[in-house]
Amino acid sequence: MKYTEEHEWLRVEDDVVVVGITEHAATQLGDIVFVELPEEGAEVAKDDEIVVIESVKAASDILAPLDGEIVEVNGALADNPGLVNEDPTGDGWFFKMKVEDLSALDDYMDEAEYKDFISD
Repeated sequence: MKYTEEHEWLRVEDDVVVVGITEHAATQLGDIVFVELPEEGAEVAKDDEIVVIESVKAASDILAPLDGEIVEVNGALADNPGLVNEDPTGDGWFFKMKVEDLSALDDYMDEAEYKDFISD
């Protein structure tokens, strides 16, 4: 997995990139009560605001980590946004995207670098 400074994780599965937020981010947000996901088929550019998360503490935007097309969203979050808190790197994923250039993932942190980043 790769990690962004905005506390997103990215995991390559076959030919798509799965995106969610880290356990650290989910803990910082507190209980998540609502998640607004992008539309399947949407073309997004890196740094576009594409997910809105509302928690008991705050509302936050999730930015597109890469240029690409949203090919699937996690519909389970509509009925159970708490999945993000319960299993942020598993069942609590947000969306899957098809990207043209997987080498863009090289710009992001690996797990050891991310752990150092959040320990500061």
